[in-house]
Amino acid sequence: MSLTDSHPEPQSEHDEHLHQTVRGGMALRTLFLGFAMLMVGNGLNLAVLGVRMVEEGFDVRTSGAVMACYFAGFLLSPVLVVKWLSGVGHVRVFASLASLASCVVLLHFVWVNPFSWGVLRFVFGFCMAGLYIVVESWLNDASTPRTRGRTLAVYMIVSMGGLGFGQLLIAAGDPSNATLFIVASILVSMSFVPIALAATTDAPPVRVSPTMRLREFYRTAPTGMIGTFFVGASHGILFGLSAVFATRAGYSPGATAAFLALPSLGALGFQWPIGWASDRLPRRGVIFVTAVAAAAMAALLGVIPEGSAAALPAMFVLGGLTFPLYSLLLSHTLDRSAPGTAMGASGTSLRVNGTGAVLGPVTAGVIMAAFGETSFFWCLVVTHGLVAAYVGYRLVVEDAVPLSRQGPFVPMPARAGEFAIRLTSRPLRASRERLRRR
Repeated sequence: MSLTDSHPEPQSEHDEHLHQTVRGGMALRTLFLGFAMLMVGNGLNLAVLGVRMVEEGFDVRTSGAVMACYFAGFLLSPVLVVKWLSGVGHVRVFASLASLASCVVLLHFVWVNPFSWGVLRFVFGFCMAGLYIVVESWLNDASTPRTRGRTLAVYMIVSMGGLGFGQLLIAAGDPSNATLFIVASILVSMSFVPIALAATTDAPPVRVSPTMRLREFYRTAPTGMIGTFFVGASHGILFGLSAVFATRAGYSPGATAAFLALPSLGALGFQWPIGWASDRLPRRGVIFVTAVAAAAMAALLGVIPEGSAAALPAMFVLGGLTFPLYSLLLSHTLDRSAPGTAMGASGTSLRVNGTGAVLGPVTAGVIMAAFGETSFFWCLVVTHGLVAAYVGYRLVVEDAVPLSRQGPFVPMPARAGEFAIRLTSRPLRASRERLRRR
């Protein structure tokens, strides 16, 4: 049974858990185990494809376009998957998408050309976005107002940690043969086993949030909209072209694995310190400093000799700076959202971020083809620099939201869906605070 509700939060904890679909702490841990396997398989598949595209002779422009197809699939998926959840239920949707994603991973090995890989990346991105929606919906249903913050933190750790660990596995085999594709496919397939054991056949309620038009979103939070777009481009470049750059630069398999994984691990290390600062200082100021620091780190990587070991710790720091930017911008957007519009604004923010992630690797691929592989880092300098420039402009022309009106920082993993935002009660709480002040 599915419900449509424009409110991001249920009216009471009792109503929310009348028909809980993931029961008990052990079941919740089992759910996270399945999600971890899914993310490890996703990370390994991403890394293998980046290396193989270079080995197969794909030029860098083609590689950027192929990788962008993943994010295009990610954008389309929520519209259809939510309808499927209402029709056939969460367990069937998860099983179908996981099976399809597993098959797609293997098809990359048997159907090797740029067009087919673009189609397969689109389908895989579609499946992954749908799987995120199902897992996040179950986590929402299993969490109470007292445990949501902890659940969101674990979700963040499993998401980014699993992705980074999967990329490290590229050093465990030879990307030129089928072994790593098979391992990635097995991990995606096996993710359904613990998740099926954790969930019941009852369907969690599907609450569809109202959408916010782009014009209204810009009026509400111009810094959030512009910043989210260019941060999405940065993430698309990092996820899509890091393996291509490292392979072309002549990194060893172990160094390539570290080069790919360290940004995700850096996100885990930096997310909470940056969030702590943004709760105690003007948030736009923290966004400005973080974006400037990310641009400076990308510029440093641009002048480090290709293949140098010094690039590895720098990549850790770069990831630690760039990935929390989305969380900062989302928190800023929620600070400025009117009562009842927070979920609509956050959903639009996800779509703007996804659009940037599609255009980022395509544009960077063209630039790298024209000016050389090192342009990979200078593209990141530009995307982060544009965030810093626009936030600096807004700091001059508009007063900041007072510290007393800033809500708590919302830590979000890269590519999380709208349902993940509901793991925090912050949007509803912030709206209620504004209603009291009015």
